[in-house]
Amino acid sequence: MNKHSSIAGIRKEYQLQSLLENDVDDDPLIQFKTWWKHALESKIDEPNAMTLATTSTSGKPSARIVLLKEINQNGFVFFTNYKSRKGNEITENPFVALLFFWKELERQVRIEGEIKKIPTEESDQYFFQRPRESQIGAWSSPQSRVIENREFLNENVLKYTSQFGIHNIPRPDFWGGYIVEPDSIEFWQGRPGRLHDRLHYVLTEHNIWNIERLAP
Repeated sequence: MNKHSSIAGIRKEYQLQSLLENDVDDDPLIQFKTWWKHALESKIDEPNAMTLATTSTSGKPSARIVLLKEINQNGFVFFTNYKSRKGNEITENPFVALLFFWKELERQVRIEGEIKKIPTEESDQYFFQRPRESQIGAWSSPQSRVIENREFLNENVLKYTSQFGIHNIPRPDFWGGYIVEPDSIEFWQGRPGRLHDRLHYVLTEHNIWNIERLAP
């Protein structure tokens, strides 16, 4: 068997649960919180890990894992360097996609919407709760930029550790939070025979969520 056929042969039969229209909340954010609770209870490792996909004005996409830090009535919050590649692409095109995949529950959630910076005071509040080492790291790393070697980072850590001493570390103005305000959320539940359940919430122009079933 060649390597290509062995990869093609990897297959898991999904059979844990179903996802029917009568089983879900009318509000997808409430439904997400229900699934989030299940993910926490199942002891999944880093259930808040989500893929963030962005695009530049040229239309070239890029994706990476970031960590969800808050769910509120408006959307999904995470934090990063505003001058990173993702930050630059968000400035160019403020529409993004998120993806959660909880394989232990045979579930995924796809989210699309507009992304905005959260208020500075909220970014400050979260930054001051971070471990001091992470605060120093935010100052030390020019995220996504080419650097000469690892020593560059080590020297920056020493520099900012000395600069701030025992004092409180301020939040860099190039680091903070974003919120993704969704207009589309799809809940996917694995089912036998690849006939998966897919319920898609779409936000109408009247701010009402419609639910539609998608073919697997």
